[in-house]
Amino acid sequence: MVLLEKYAEELMMFVWPIIYILIGLIVYEVLKLIIKNTENRTFQNRHHQKRIQTISGLSINIIKYVIIIIVLIAILANFGVNVKSIIAGLGITAALIGLAFQDLAKDLIAGISIIMEDQYEIGDTIEVNGFLGEVVGLGLRTTRVRNFKGQTLIIANHTITEIINYNLADNNAVVSVAVAYEEDLEKVEKVLEELSATLKKKYPKIKKNIQILGIDDLESSGVVYKVGLQTSTANYFNTQRILRKEIKLAFDKAKIKIPYQQVEVHNGK
Repeated sequence: MVLLEKYAEELMMFVWPIIYILIGLIVYEVLKLIIKNTENRTFQNRHHQKRIQTISGLSINIIKYVIIIIVLIAILANFGVNVKSIIAGLGITAALIGLAFQDLAKDLIAGISIIMEDQYEIGDTIEVNGFLGEVVGLGLRTTRVRNFKGQTLIIANHTITEIINYNLADNNAVVSVAVAYEEDLEKVEKVLEELSATLKKKYPKIKKNIQILGIDDLESSGVVYKVGLQTSTANYFNTQRILRKEIKLAFDKAKIKIPYQQVEVHNGK
């Protein structure tokens, strides 16, 4: 009888770890399901899906590692290991690792801050340290920004102190256009105003009217106007190209001359 009880106790020593692991898996899957359901419900009210997915993924990872640590501690305690001394040792080790990897810790904290504060997200156009481009990667340690040339800047999150996020509001795509001095300026401005209606019909994405910002400069060859059109960041450069093309076509139709440099040669006699 005593022998059977001894065998039963030894058997339970190996059964309890399995039970701990099963409980850990169940808790993990339940919490994961709750987070996923919350994430899906949030999508109905918010458009920042990538940010929500990032936060959800981060939360699930943290929960996973916490459960793994708790299960391991429970298993070790089951085998009679002095868990308190291990926890104390882990605290000292963590402190030493923290000192050795201060920049890594700063990156992680900065990455969490960027995500939680919604400073920017994947797909946003930002300018950081003079580098302008689209955010193509956002992690806890680094941010990846790619410019229109295809160059990718990989920057540590803790070094990002100031950014310009062009997606927080629409931008004004501004172009300069010159006309000859002999042109009637009222006629020029009327042609530009009439161009707004044409652009809206031709390009459905354009919702706003052209803004005639006025005469910007008086150059040696002509009068320079500044013309703007409100647009999203994603269409900023394309809107500028459309403006230049359509202004040129409108000026040609109205017989308005755009000045260009010419060389006048005199035949001395």
